[in-house]
Amino acid sequence: MAGDDLHKPLGLDLDRDRKDRREIPWSIIGFGGLGLLGAGLFAFVWATDNGMGGEPFAIATIEPAPKTPPRTAAASPAPSASAAVAPADDTTGTVRITTATATNANDIEKNSGVKVFRPGGGSAPGALIIEIPQKHNVELAPAPDRRLVEKGKYGPLPKIGADGARPADVYARPVVASLSSKAGAPRIAIVVGGMGLSATATRLAMEKLPGEVTFAFAPYGADLDRQAAKARAEGHETILQLPMEAFEGADMNGSRTLEVALAPDQLIDRLSWHLSRFTGYVGVENFLGQRFTSQEQAITPVLREIGKRGLLYLDDGSSQTSIAPTLGATLGVANARADVVIDAERAPEAIGAALVRLEAMARRSSGWRPWRGKKAPPSAP
Repeated sequence: MAGDDLHKPLGLDLDRDRKDRREIPWSIIGFGGLGLLGAGLFAFVWATDNGMGGEPFAIATIEPAPKTPPRTAAASPAPSASAAVAPADDTTGTVRITTATATNANDIEKNSGVKVFRPGGGSAPGALIIEIPQKHNVELAPAPDRRLVEKGKYGPLPKIGADGARPADVYARPVVASLSSKAGAPRIAIVVGGMGLSATATRLAMEKLPGEVTFAFAPYGADLDRQAAKARAEGHETILQLPMEAFEGADMNGSRTLEVALAPDQLIDRLSWHLSRFTGYVGVENFLGQRFTSQEQAITPVLREIGKRGLLYLDDGSSQTSIAPTLGATLGVANARADVVIDAERAPEAIGAALVRLEAMARRSSGWRPWRGKKAPPSAP
């Protein structure tokens, strides 16, 4: 034993033990474990075709619904069903058809409000002819049309467009034949004057009268542009009334009345003021004017100006001495004359008689005979 063995632990050689001891390769072991884990995941995905990486998932099978055979409608031994039309849907405007059996068809027809006609009479069931009232919604051309307007001293004035378009044609109400009218039947034009002077009367006329009635607006009403535009929106053709001197000779200078004593340039200046009151009218009509319309030197420049601006002239038929229709034809101005003043007498029976007389005149002038092959009705008064 060497002399220094006394200073060492018994049987231990520390230096030799350190040299013989092997260290554990933890890093290699760690990388190897990760590699095994990755290989295992890859093998799992390949074997199961699961791209979710092992996350939970569910598989559901979608199968098409079984096809069912179409229903076969039971054949009816006889036409025991009837159709009734219910009121049109307020939102879509469609008409709904309701089918019912013969036991309640009459009730459905009664509640529908539709009048049903059947060939040969009888009641439900059976062939149906449903009569639905037809309403023609006629839209007038927008006014003012920029082609037909020029700037005047008092406001916009009507004119003939560069393309030849005339206010009398562009602003006119289109003629729409009713389903109930017969071919070749005569037509009657009705004009209601004094519109715009009373807001209440004007509103009531728009509410109660059909769009086929023409409205003649006096130039002195308030808010004429708005009222005339509303009338046109309701389908009413419009005319401007021109105040003219009457035989009474009342002083009406403040109202820009067309007077016999005025010079032609003064008449045109006053006419321009009236023509600027609103837009969209097809022509003008005299308001009073028994004296003015009987004087050629007074009415001539006015008619010429009206024709130059592409307007028509309507004589209201109140004066037998008016030369406007004859003179207008000579000057090449489109014009017409009222045949009957309907409310010359305000009594309801007198108005009714005037309408009957007007209808008879229209039949005679057109030569139309709806009673061909039958006995003609008695002549109207």
